[in-house]
Amino acid sequence: MALIVHKYGGTSMGSTDRIRNVAKRVAKWARAGHQMVVVPSAMSGETNRLLGLAKELSPSTHSASLARELDMIASTGEQVSVGLLAIALQAEGVEAVSYTGWQVPVATDSSYTKARIESIDDKRIRADLAAGKVVVITGFQGVDEDMNITTLGRGGSDTSAVAIAAAVKADECLIYTDVDGVYTTDPRIVPEARRLHTISFEEMLEMASLGSKILQIRSVEFAGKYRVPLRVLSSFTPWDIDINEEAKSGTLISFEEDENMEQAVVSGIAFNRDEAKVTLLGVPDKPGIAFQILGPVAEANIDVDVIIQNVSQDGKTDFSFTVHRNDYQRAIELLEKTVGPAVQAAKVMGDAKICKVSIVGIGMRSHVGVASKMFRSLSEEGINIQMISTSEIKTSVVIDEKYMELAVRALHKAFELDQEVSA
Repeated sequence: MALIVHKYGGTSMGSTDRIRNVAKRVAKWARAGHQMVVVPSAMSGETNRLLGLAKELSPSTHSASLARELDMIASTGEQVSVGLLAIALQAEGVEAVSYTGWQVPVATDSSYTKARIESIDDKRIRADLAAGKVVVITGFQGVDEDMNITTLGRGGSDTSAVAIAAAVKADECLIYTDVDGVYTTDPRIVPEARRLHTISFEEMLEMASLGSKILQIRSVEFAGKYRVPLRVLSSFTPWDIDINEEAKSGTLISFEEDENMEQAVVSGIAFNRDEAKVTLLGVPDKPGIAFQILGPVAEANIDVDVIIQNVSQDGKTDFSFTVHRNDYQRAIELLEKTVGPAVQAAKVMGDAKICKVSIVGIGMRSHVGVASKMFRSLSEEGINIQMISTSEIKTSVVIDEKYMELAVRALHKAFELDQEVSA
């Protein structure tokens, strides 16, 4: 008998019929003798609907007091889901009990709309499991030290599930989504994209950080920190599929590097449309200039990604960096009004129509010429590279957004990602 955590996304919970199918699947695992904890998301579209109502009443939702109320509102979507799933499980003849994040409790900091989990008290969960019950817990939310409800940001149910799995020392955490695993890239762009049977934790962390929508990056970080075995698989396979077959399906996120992993120089291609570039022209090339520019940006809670400072000419340099597209306008306004004048920049300019395309693979550690091959492939397609960022197992380029799909297809073909790696 194993202790298993299941996480189901919004599309899996999108209707009463789908909730009933989730209940049948969970019941199958429970009847096989496993202790079960389930973390469902809100029904698909529900969080957007709730936040849309708030926006109708107050278009500006940036203040701390409003952010608190947004979390109060958004958290109710998951509360409905856990209640409905517990009812569906009981209808299947399985004892089940539902809890909100504050009932467990899942303790977080007070960063409304993007809180971080600090601890989870597993006593209540373990008592119910020992009593033979399936425990259904809201994802995406917790409670701060003042008992205010907080939410973890988009995709936060993934993080909740992995954190709960870590707290209860689960044997495995299964992330059920609307896709059947992690692919070499998005099959909607490259139909030849191949599902990976296994991907290393490091590669999955890079893929999540670079724009892959399969898992929220914090959930992968949690899995790595607490060594939680993680598997991504589809909730749309028939619920009565053989449990042994289901347990081996999808993609396993592994902490062990095998020989096949080393043979795959590049394992996947990630991309992110939600990028924007900001440039300060003609800033003084002197010690501390990067801090003078990026310090105020960080204080404004704007995340910065790729950074480039050009070679100095006549004591002046150009300084560019990328931000999330949602933060682009705020970043431009901040630089134009305060930072630019403070550092004596000649001009502030930006581009909100860029994207980032990345190749990822642990095999890049031991192979030379990988970046060169990437740049040659893009050059052959007439795609200009604006910025480059590298790490030990990835190379990212910033390009014009209109070339994104062409770049992904070209790189997928160049690195032969449609081919199985032979043992």
